Amino acid sequence: MTFDEFIKQVQERGRFDTREHAEQATRATLAVLGERLAGGEPSDLAAQLPGELAELARYDGPAESFDTAEFYRRVAEREGTGCTPGRAREHAMAVMSTVVDQVSEGERGDLA
Repeated sequence: MTFDEFIKQVQERGRFDTREHAEQATRATLAVLGERLAGGEPSDLAAQLPGELAELARYDGPAESFDTAEFYRRVAEREGTGCTPGRAREHAMAVMSTVVDQVSEGERGDLA
C-alpha cells in the first residue's frame, strides 16, 4: 500500500472532509503510538508502513506508560484545530484500523 492509498483509506473510514485532515490525524496518531510502544516495537511497526508513515511511527525514547484516555488527549493535542479527545478517538480508530489492515498478524498481536 502506498502513502496515498493509506491516507485515502483513513479519509474514507474517518469520514474526513479533506485529505489534509486525514493526513494530520494519521501523523498525530502514529506519533503518539510510537511514544506508547515499548522496546523495538516502533521500529517493527515502521518497517511495515509506507515510507512516509514509517518515520512517524519511529520513536527512539523509552516507552511511555499511559492509558487510552491519555492517548486520545495527546492525539487531540497534536492534531490541533480544536480537536477534542472524543473526536481524536474517532480519528485514531480510523488510522489504527488502516494500520491493522496493513501489518502482519504478528505485528497486530504486538500492537494489541
